[in-house]
Amino acid sequence: MITVTKLAKHYGATQALKEVSFEIHDNALLAITGKSGSGKSTLLTLLGGLEKPSTGSIFVDEKEISSMSERKLTRFRQRQVGFIFQSFNLIPNLSALENVMLPMEFARIPRKERRVRAIKLLDQVGIVGSRQRHTPSRLSGGEQQRVAIARALANRPKIVLADEPTGNLDTENSDRIFDLLRSLHEDGDTAIILVTHDLALARKCDEHIVLKDGLLLKASN
Repeated sequence: MITVTKLAKHYGATQALKEVSFEIHDNALLAITGKSGSGKSTLLTLLGGLEKPSTGSIFVDEKEISSMSERKLTRFRQRQVGFIFQSFNLIPNLSALENVMLPMEFARIPRKERRVRAIKLLDQVGIVGSRQRHTPSRLSGGEQQRVAIARALANRPKIVLADEPTGNLDTENSDRIFDLLRSLHEDGDTAIILVTHDLALARKCDEHIVLKDGLLLKASN
C-alpha cells in the first residue's frame, strides 16, 4: 500500500505539486495523466524516492520514504522500485542481457543467479536467443523498451514506475508494451504506475489519477 498525504513540491517559486493526497493499493495498475506541466513526472520521481517532497508524506508499506536518509532511499530504490523511462536509458555498450543483469549487480546478487534471472526475464518479454547478446543499437525501439521492462523487474520490485513507457513507439508496439505490462501485473504482486499522455492507454488501467496544474483533479478505479 502506498499512501500519499498532502504532498507538495516546490522548485523556487514554482509549485509543481500542491498538497496531493491518494492511496495506491498493492498490485494496482494505475495511470497518471494530465497536460504537460501538470506535475505527473514530479509525482513519479517523488514516489520513486528520486527526490524528496517540500511538504507532505509518502508511506510505502507503512514506512515513510519521504523522511528517509539518502542511504536508506538508495536501498529502497534498489530493492523495491523498478524504473521504466521513455528514452529507455539502456547502457549503449552493454548487451541486452548485461543491461538486465546490472541492477542485480548493484544489489550484490551472485553473478550466476543474475545471469539466470536476466535470461528468464528477457525470455518472458520476448527477447530470446542471440538477440539477448545484442547491444541496444541493434534492437528496434519496441525491443529496447522490452529490455528496459525486464531490467525494471530484475530485483523483484514491489513498485514499477513507468514514465511515458510507450511515448516513443508506434501504435502497434505501444499496444504490445501495454499488453506486456498488464500480463506482468496479472502474474505478480507488483504495483505498476505509469505516466502517460495517451488517454486510451489510461482507460485500460484499473485505476486513474488526473493532475492539473499540480492539483489532483480526479482519482478513480
